[in-house]
Formats: sequence, C-alpha cells, structure tokens
Amino acid sequence: MALMDAAARLFADQGYSATTIRDIAGAAGMLPGSVYYHFPSKTALLLEVYREGVAGLARRVDSAVAAAGGEPWARLEAAAAAHLETVLDQSAYAKVMIRVLPDDADDGAVAKELAAARDEYESRFRTLIGALALADRADARLLRLMLLGALNWTQTWYRAGGASPAAIARDFVKSVKQGVSP
Repeated sequence: MALMDAAARLFADQGYSATTIRDIAGAAGMLPGSVYYHFPSKTALLLEVYREGVAGLARRVDSAVAAAGGEPWARLEAAAAAHLETVLDQSAYAKVMIRVLPDDADDGAVAKELAAARDEYESRFRTLIGALALADRADARLLRLMLLGALNWTQTWYRAGGASPAAIARDFVKSVKQGVSP
C-alpha cells in the first residue's frame, strides 16, 4: 500500500515526531485528509507500519532458524544474519522498528502495543540464547540486548562492498560465544 510505504520511509528517515500527516500524504500522492480515511491517526499508522516491520523481520528470522538445524549456536548465527540482512536491505519497515522507540508514540496505549510487538519479536532471541550452554557468570538478558544492539547499530556504519551481513553476524556471534562459553 502506497500510504504505508510512504509512512515507513518517512518514519525511518525523519523519525516519528518529525513526520507529519501532510508529509505522509504528499509522499503517497494524496490529500492530508485522505489519510484519515485509512487510519484514524498518525499513531495508528505508525502501529501498522511497526507491526509490518516486526512481521517481516520475524518471517526472515524464523525461516533462517528453521533451515539452520539443531545446533544452538548455528541457530543464533542464522537468526542474527537474517536480522542483519533485513535491516541492511534498506527496508524502511525494519528501520522503523529500530529507529522509532515505543515512547515516541504520543499515545500511551499505542506505545504499549509497540513495546509488546518488539518484545514478541525479541522473544525469538530470548529463546535462542536460552538454548545455549553459557558460563555461569553469563547474563542471558544482557547477551540478548548486546547482540540485538550491535546488529541494529550496524545500519549506521555498514558500507556496501565490505564484509557481508552473514559474515558480520558470524563474527558477532563468534565473539559472543568466546566471551560466554563455559
């Protein structure tokens, strides 16, 4: 849908707060009032864009994990690579999930729904990390947050022509494994 694509691009590029309904309507080739025919508010539009970003990431990660076999570290690496590839393929929807924080929404109920969608997605990594044999001193929660933070930050410094997303994910997971293995 052109309206959601336009909103995703603008939210990803400018952020939620800096994007107006007028901006979205113009990018979608419609009048500002026409946006309200499809969505009752900018926050409702954000929620749909965010959900689509979560769904796209989840589909790719789930598929990669299913194809990776049963070895827990290989499954985590496959998930990290799929996440990174999705983020780096310039998907505006995936970027919205990373750039727009739930608290950016100007509606508390929508902020809770955004956080729930993010948490549901991240539960995949919680499960994958929970299956690893970790040293007693390793904090699985911090490990998950660190890995997702590193993967998400990659879009800031990554340049085409360098290491592939799969190679970067492999190195991230290898570094983590060396630090937390028993």
